[in-house]
Amino acid sequence: MSLKDSIDLNNLPKHIAIIMDGNGRWAKSQGKNRLFGHTNGVTAVRETAEGCAELGVKYLTLYAFSTENWNRPILEVTGLMDLLLKTIKIEVKTLQKNNIRLKAIGDIDALPGNTARELRQAKEETAGNTRMDLILALNYSGKAEIMKSVKQIAEDVKQGKINVADINEEMMTSHLYTAGIPDPELMVRTSGEQRISNFLLWQLAYAEFYFTEKFWPDFDREELYNAILTYQNRERRFGKTTEQIKGEAK
Repeated sequence: MSLKDSIDLNNLPKHIAIIMDGNGRWAKSQGKNRLFGHTNGVTAVRETAEGCAELGVKYLTLYAFSTENWNRPILEVTGLMDLLLKTIKIEVKTLQKNNIRLKAIGDIDALPGNTARELRQAKEETAGNTRMDLILALNYSGKAEIMKSVKQIAEDVKQGKINVADINEEMMTSHLYTAGIPDPELMVRTSGEQRISNFLLWQLAYAEFYFTEKFWPDFDREELYNAILTYQNRERRFGKTTEQIKGEAK
């Protein structure tokens, strides 16, 4: 019996965010180089995306490459960019088959030209798909995203388009990369690390966290189902008391 059979489809997280961690350590355990781990992680991406879409999850955000990842060895970074380019080309067919729309957040213009072009083309090709949004966080930094939003709002104030008194959460959210996308209710991180590493700092304010010891290449649908079941067994109070939540449910 699969854990899938225990999932309440009426209580799914609408948006799941995942920090795909542990590719390098998984490769090392196999006696291989780090890029071998990243290559094998692509299978986990496909399995997770298809698993989420089949359940009815509407948004899946994957932390694929952070701004800090540029500091890794040049051979690994170059290999990652090449892998990303090849993967996008290959997986567009999978996205189309599963009616999944591809989106991206981060400083995409700073990616290598061929990678950025392939990404834009894939987004255009899948733009009409409606089953689920697969969002890749590429060259992404949560701090940089917030700073970008603050600067844009400050410029609007400077130009007299808005008043300081007009600034609120809704306005801030509308200037983020994720504008129009609901905040994640569930954040998953693989490899046993328990931190968010500059990922969706604003958006994860009330997300439930699920940490697994599994390295990303070993992450499969059963682990995804376990993460969702853990989410469903938690009480989400948003600052209220248990009694208030129970009263609202009546």
